[in-house]
Amino acid sequence: MKLFIYHEKQCDPKRCTALKMGRLGYAKIITNPNKVPRNSLLLNPYSEKSVSVEDREIIEKYGILGLDCSWKQAEIVFKKTNARNQRVLPFLIAGNPVNYGKPCKLTTLEAIVATLYIANYKNEAVSLLNGFKWGNTFIDVNKELLEQYCGKTSDEIIRIQNEILNNMRNR
Repeated sequence: MKLFIYHEKQCDPKRCTALKMGRLGYAKIITNPNKVPRNSLLLNPYSEKSVSVEDREIIEKYGILGLDCSWKQAEIVFKKTNARNQRVLPFLIAGNPVNYGKPCKLTTLEAIVATLYIANYKNEAVSLLNGFKWGNTFIDVNKELLEQYCGKTSDEIIRIQNEILNNMRNR
């Protein structure tokens, strides 16, 4: 599985899951926006289309690209990349120690794991968590959601997500 991370050097390197993924050999760290693979699947929270099983061909052929940057700078960074295949993740909850329990505040590791899981690469997703003490917490917290999203089309995932969010609002 080809995994790339464009790293903007805007975080604490000791806590950065992206850099640790690079050190563990799980992903290639890229610091030059001109070297970003344009055809890979870019995880972008501003995208209209959800990650889905429909993305398997892109993932297999070109890989997944995560961006590691400050949320405050995210829109600017996403514009720099000019990637073709941009996707948003559906509603998930952070399992990392910094943002545990917060909706949508995922680390780069969690975002890539979620992408693989949703695209039905469950074994590959779970194996990425090796080397992270809290890694399995992300799967545990989101198991039901991930199973609902896994193997579905983008439209189905958006519908499922909207039902989940509506149910949460109505409680």
